[in-house]
Amino acid sequence: MPTTYRLTPTEHVTIVSRDPGALVAEVRYGPAGSPPPPHLHPAQDEHFEVLAGEVIVELAGTRHTLTAGQTIDIPRRTAHQMFNAHPTDEARVRWTTTPALRTEEWWAALDRLEAKPTLVSFAPLLREYRDVFRLTAPPQWIAQPLFAALSVGRKA
Repeated sequence: MPTTYRLTPTEHVTIVSRDPGALVAEVRYGPAGSPPPPHLHPAQDEHFEVLAGEVIVELAGTRHTLTAGQTIDIPRRTAHQMFNAHPTDEARVRWTTTPALRTEEWWAALDRLEAKPTLVSFAPLLREYRDVFRLTAPPQWIAQPLFAALSVGRKA
């Protein structure tokens, strides 16, 4: 049976294949989604192929609207956001992360969070998984000490 993780209340990823070289998943974005915080992946590249519906991608300050059949590549260390803004239709996207690193562990940790995480509950994860996911604001020299302080006594 495939493994599925809830990233947000409206986004779910199902693992299609996994090996150290690549993690392939199918993500379902519910309608009327909101963008995740701007973020980057320090040592991983991502490839997205829209299977159904439409998604908005903010990539390095440029907005793209992708529909079924279209693809986009996001190089490592590039700020981005992806979401489904359509008011009624779901979007499905094939998502490949190379190399896989700890992305699946990151998704599993997000799945364990409550539906509406707080900064205090999210900070330990941001600190623990900074090798695969980093917010682009505030700058890391501010973020990491802040996340460390908020993580005291909490487990990721």
